[in-house]
Amino acid sequence: MADNESGPLTPLELYDRLTAQGDRVRTLKTEKASKSDIDEAVKQLLALKVDYKTSTGQDYKAGSPPTDATPVIQNGPPDDEDDFVDPWTVQTGSAKGVDYDKLIVRFGSSKIDKELIDRIERLTGKKAHHFLRRGIFFSHRDMHHILDAYENKKPFYIYTGRGPSSDSMHVGHLIPFIFTKWLQEVFNVPLVVQLTDDEKYLWKDLTIEKAYQYTIENAKDIIALGFDVNKTLIFSDLEYMGMSPGFYKNVVQVQKHVTFNQVKGIFGFTDSDCIGKISFPAIQAAPSFSSSFPEIFNGRRDIQCLIPCAIDQDPYFRMTRDVAPRISYPKPALMHSTFFPALQGAQTKMSASDANSSIFLTDTPKQIKTKVNKHAFSGGKDTIEEHRKYGGNCEVDVCYMYLTFFLEDDEKLEQVRQDYTSGAMLTGELKKLLIDTLQPLIAAHQERRKQVTAEIVKQFMTPRKLAFDF
Repeated sequence: MADNESGPLTPLELYDRLTAQGDRVRTLKTEKASKSDIDEAVKQLLALKVDYKTSTGQDYKAGSPPTDATPVIQNGPPDDEDDFVDPWTVQTGSAKGVDYDKLIVRFGSSKIDKELIDRIERLTGKKAHHFLRRGIFFSHRDMHHILDAYENKKPFYIYTGRGPSSDSMHVGHLIPFIFTKWLQEVFNVPLVVQLTDDEKYLWKDLTIEKAYQYTIENAKDIIALGFDVNKTLIFSDLEYMGMSPGFYKNVVQVQKHVTFNQVKGIFGFTDSDCIGKISFPAIQAAPSFSSSFPEIFNGRRDIQCLIPCAIDQDPYFRMTRDVAPRISYPKPALMHSTFFPALQGAQTKMSASDANSSIFLTDTPKQIKTKVNKHAFSGGKDTIEEHRKYGGNCEVDVCYMYLTFFLEDDEKLEQVRQDYTSGAMLTGELKKLLIDTLQPLIAAHQERRKQVTAEIVKQFMTPRKLAFDF
């Protein structure tokens, strides 16, 4: 799946893209396009203007291209107050991060509330995962339908994915997979994991061979989390598309039912984007339909799908849910997670292209310690005296945010929050606690990954019947 890893555009490229987007907005208005299409195009235009000002230090002026084509990198947030979220970009002006309540309203999803969490616990007989209890998975679409199916002994399956853009994943990439593994275990259902190496080839400066190599390396990281080979298929788009007529037929059906105008409106594509990008959303949609996996589901078309993913992936599945009834498939249900913040602060999510924004799964204990101590944005005060007197701010402190993901003990986390807020715990102590939490977690992952052989990867990536009867 797509993430925020495209390299920065030069000011001139941004200028050209802005000019094209301005023309597009004017064309839509002239043609009296739908309000939603126009709103989507205007939102993209405003986001590009923010990027342009961040890059050049100047406001965009039509007909005045930038004279200096060297990008100016500014680490500050966008200077407007609105959050901007799409499958490639996450921006917010708030050090607390994206306002997820507003995002739920804007995207039209539903909040995961206590009633839903209680129902999950009641049906599975298991305590809710701490990602649910702490609001890390915070939003959903049709999760009640999935629970209805489970309650009535009807099957469903889980689909999630990853856009393999580097040899190593970072800790933020683990979040959907950790939660997916828990869902798979408590509901005992099949799982398909899509690795979108085709997408990364289209969006990034990669050869097809390099994109596929990243797929294999990322598959090892996913397998190392402990997924059951008898219940899980991991597949590469580049490989699977040629092997599965069912998958390709579903891609084509989606393509037929989404117009060029719609895909431009949803994803902000321009007339200068390659046709591969424009057709890619249909490929990310296809795993939502059970007939894409005939070996697993015995050709059945009626099995509902649940997709755990970060909220920035939702545009793909809003499109999918719109198309599904028109091609006689059930709509996929979704559970959305918050973003895992960059070390420098919650204004953006981590990027695999910036080594210092992320803790990578290949980092040594020393690298983890250095990155946390040097780069993790602090909510503490400037001096010890001030900190003891006024306390720290957990809402903006990256170390505390990371602990909400990786410190499983609720009571200990609450004690940390109280101690840091009151000033009893210093920033250095909070950083040490995070280091002490991450170092063994990543070391253990590295040990498990070493045991993942080429043969094991091949087993997971071979289309086959899983341990379920359909």
